[in-house]
Amino acid sequence: MASESPSAPIDDATIRRVVFASFLGTMIEWYDFFLYGTAAALVFGKLFFSNLDPQTATMLAFATNAVGFFARPIGGIVFGHYGDKIGRKSVLVTTLVMMGAATCLIGMLPTYDTIGVAAPIILVCLRFVQGFGVGGEWGGAVLLAVEHSRKGRRGLNASLVQAGVGAGMLLANGVFTLTTWWLSEEAFLNWGWRIPFLLGVVLLGLGLFIRTKVMEAPIFTALQNAKENDQPETKKPASLPIWEVITHYPKNVLLAMGARFGENASYYIISVFVLTYATQKLGLSQPVILKAILIGTAINFFTIPFFGWVSDLVGRRMVYMAGTVLMGLFAWPFFLLIDTKSSLWITVAITIGLALHAMMYAPQAAFFAELFGTRVRYSGASLGYQLASPIAGGLAPMVATALLKWSHQNAWSVAVYMAGMCAITWLSVYLAEETSQKDMGEMDVALLEE
Repeated sequence: MASESPSAPIDDATIRRVVFASFLGTMIEWYDFFLYGTAAALVFGKLFFSNLDPQTATMLAFATNAVGFFARPIGGIVFGHYGDKIGRKSVLVTTLVMMGAATCLIGMLPTYDTIGVAAPIILVCLRFVQGFGVGGEWGGAVLLAVEHSRKGRRGLNASLVQAGVGAGMLLANGVFTLTTWWLSEEAFLNWGWRIPFLLGVVLLGLGLFIRTKVMEAPIFTALQNAKENDQPETKKPASLPIWEVITHYPKNVLLAMGARFGENASYYIISVFVLTYATQKLGLSQPVILKAILIGTAINFFTIPFFGWVSDLVGRRMVYMAGTVLMGLFAWPFFLLIDTKSSLWITVAITIGLALHAMMYAPQAAFFAELFGTRVRYSGASLGYQLASPIAGGLAPMVATALLKWSHQNAWSVAVYMAGMCAITWLSVYLAEETSQKDMGEMDVALLEE
């Protein structure tokens, strides 16, 4: 099988190894990131804001969660710069270590009752480190898969890396579910919540072992080799990748940002806000809602690569736009099903919601990567992806909580919010160019000539 780069062909075994390494590293980093979101919804309000009333404590716990999202664009800019300058692989190793260390330290952090206000301050700092690390991770992981893949397989291979995000969510909720089942509520609040965070060190070692075995993609290696050759400046690595992205690709950055709104906001409402909604408003137990999310995420693990494969056949935009329409229409039925308090219908609601999310999320990695040239692809894809994260995903649980309070506990307000975010995403994807059938080498030439 031939590569799209001007370098030597890439064999199937190498591609499988690259995709697996990217998937595993992504799973581990997002396990760390999602673990925090689950803890923020369930216990951080009680542990780090125990001096406040429950609703205010929950809002502040979600606010600390949002800090990670606001750190992500900074991480995307910094690591995107070095990813375009020195390579995707070395950056990914750095982000993995950063995430693992921050997660383990959270697991050892004293609570408010022990050290007072210093506890939430340190918690916010560690969450910032998590966000900074994951902000640089996503772009490098998906680019390794995309740049190693041939036309007609980029959507599938990149979506397998995207499935690592779902696997991280599955693992995080799975560990939390098992911990809550094994321990009493008192034991879980006292020390049991630390177990999932401390387990991160084991995953860190595994991820580093796998990720260090991966090689750079030939299309990027050829660009790096041009440093020493007599090549035009536009065919060499950019001296300031982020500046080139801003000056040459402003439209694509804005479209990528808009394409994230509906996908990201809906995901964090379905997977994080629903924890608080079900336990505090409906009075359901934590294991009931965690189990529902666990089942929905497990099914989502398979729907992501399916829709990635479909995007290779019919195009990124068609799959993406269909997902935004269906998610917007499903927003209100989602809460109607949750309000039944039936574990069966709650599981159905979350499973359908995550499947519709997969229609947007699956083609996203390849779609964003194809919007930018090789010399600035890490910076461009990361910037578009991460700039939307604090606005869409980071604020979604807080906005949903505030809307619920404003509407006197009526979920219609949250459903309207979800539908509005999906409308922004539909328009952004509609305005973007379809790139699924283009050769990446040819795209580089076209972009450089603009």
